[in-house]
Amino acid sequence: MMRKVSLVLLGAVFGASAAGMALQPKAFFGGTPAEAAGSADTYKQLNLFGDVFERVRSDYVEKPDDAKLIEGAVNGMLSGLDPHSSFMDAKAFKDMQVQTNGEFGGLGIEVQMFENQVRVEGAIDDTPAARAGVRAKDIITHLDGQAIQGLSLNQAVEKMRGPVNTPIELTVTREGAAEPVKIKIVRDIIRIRSVKSNVEGDDIGYIRVSQFNQQTFEGLKKALDDTDSKIAKDKFKGYVLDLRNNPGGLLDQAIAVSDAFLERGEIVSTRGRNPDESQRFNARPGDLAKGKPIIVLVNGGSASASEIVAGALQDHRRATVLGTRSFGKGSVQTIIPLGGNGAIRLTTARYYTPSGKSIQAKGIVPDIESVQEIPEDVKGKDETKGEAGLKGHLKNGEDEASGSSAYVPTDKKDDKQLNYALDLLRGIQSNANFPPSAKSSSAN
Repeated sequence: MMRKVSLVLLGAVFGASAAGMALQPKAFFGGTPAEAAGSADTYKQLNLFGDVFERVRSDYVEKPDDAKLIEGAVNGMLSGLDPHSSFMDAKAFKDMQVQTNGEFGGLGIEVQMFENQVRVEGAIDDTPAARAGVRAKDIITHLDGQAIQGLSLNQAVEKMRGPVNTPIELTVTREGAAEPVKIKIVRDIIRIRSVKSNVEGDDIGYIRVSQFNQQTFEGLKKALDDTDSKIAKDKFKGYVLDLRNNPGGLLDQAIAVSDAFLERGEIVSTRGRNPDESQRFNARPGDLAKGKPIIVLVNGGSASASEIVAGALQDHRRATVLGTRSFGKGSVQTIIPLGGNGAIRLTTARYYTPSGKSIQAKGIVPDIESVQEIPEDVKGKDETKGEAGLKGHLKNGEDEASGSSAYVPTDKKDDKQLNYALDLLRGIQSNANFPPSAKSSSAN
């Protein structure tokens, strides 16, 4: 679609340049004088763009790529609006679709950059990587014999993904192995596990939602069913819903996850520039958690869709929110495809919690604040700027707040927030905000 965008934009530019006077009278005859004046100003700016574009094409020290010039101009136009509006070329758009669809052709491993090396964090159960014997902490050094030193994490991941049924050979260094280990794997369809769950002790269901893609609600239902079947009814204390460091995702999945725990009432509302574009989304009868107590964990890395869920359950007093202030991304982006060569991500609305609060540049304030103990080597690196710290962010009109800690210990025994939640559910510790007050709220 980059070509289509270029043609439309260039048509406007060159039309205004070559026949600007013919277009301006047309604007004068249609609409009010003020509208005509506004149109005339727009055409003048398009003339300016056309002049600059032609001067760069003719005089720049090296012959520029016209498509890249236009793409740069579009990028500049969108990025100047707010931190979340942007242009995606065809590849970026495809990557975004993979992320939100939750399916791709690949190996089934989770990787991170560790000390400038691509390290395996784990192999997803029942995937080619797991069956081939890839282990956590393996360091990937080569792909099909080619060294990946110097590649970014995204570049390495892109090389590992590919068409289903195509082979790839990984060379890894492994703790305890004297020589590098070569592992041959055949790619298959991989489904991103956005929901993971387990039973804590024998009485609490722990559900971790890492993002909101098209698989999330189905994953949540399965997690609820699994925990319900593994815990005796007379022992079941409740659920911990972990949304820490969840950057968000699809609005409809956030609504579905919220609806899973609510019997009735508003979940979220969105308000765009035009009042008639406002939308309200309501819960339908049926609490999949069967009324069990819920504690929602959030931190400075919880953003967007995860804030919608936390805000809905908090406002309806269905759950107690525990942790640190969330990120504060209270805006909705619409993905607008531009044919086959990309799309634009455009901020089109703000969203509001059921009680009418905007969390934009403010975040969800937890009912119970609990701050992790930060190791010395992590201090100063665990803080997020939050939405309020992003240049050009949408203003709230109210007091704004910076981000908070996004640190989560890898070892559960060191996870102060999780252990506090477990103790509250078991009655080992108490807090005035748990369980949440049963009094009516403006959300109902």
